Amino acid sequence: DTKMKDGPGPSVSCPCVATSSASCQLTVLEGKSGLYFSSLDSSIDILQKRAQELIENINESRQKDHALMTNFRNSLKTKVSDLTEKLEERIYQIYNDHNKIIQEKLQEFTQKMAKISHLETELKQVCHSVETVYKDLCLQPESLRLRRGPDHSRGKSPPRPSDSQPPDAFVSSVAETTSQATASEEQTHRDGEC
Repeated sequence: DTKMKDGPGPSVSCPCVATSSASCQLTVLEGKSGLYFSSLDSSIDILQKRAQELIENINESRQKDHALMTNFRNSLKTKVSDLTEKLEERIYQIYNDHNKIIQEKLQEFTQKMAKISHLETELKQVCHSVETVYKDLCLQPESLRLRRGPDHSRGKSPPRPSDSQPPDAFVSSVAETTSQATASEEQTHRDGEC
């Protein structure tokens, strides 16, 4: 047998040994990859669970918000409805009070308008009466002059009243004579005082 020299020399491995080593390494790699993928799968599961929990929390929070808004809306509707009813009642009460005042004012206005209309009618009657009297006064001197004939300045005596003369002329003459006598008496009284 030849002796092995000291120092490194070419190592020649047996094919059986090499095959077993490769299988061992493959086994080790498979074990490591199995652990890696198992850990990865576990991490994925954890992430999925967390994501699902977040989604559930979000949905639950939204449901609570929706319920809160629904309750708030219903409560607000109730309060607004009550407030609206009270406001309507107050408005109707004010309307009733104002209607009473308006009715009183309208009744008073109607009475005043009726009184004004009555006074207007009376005023028209008075104006008509004054107009008639004024016309009579304007026509009376002319009728007296025509009925009395020539005046006294011409030296002719006025005609004596006859039965055919209208009574108003006779009354007017008497009234005129009375007024003249009264004026003469007043003048005499004044002269006596002087």
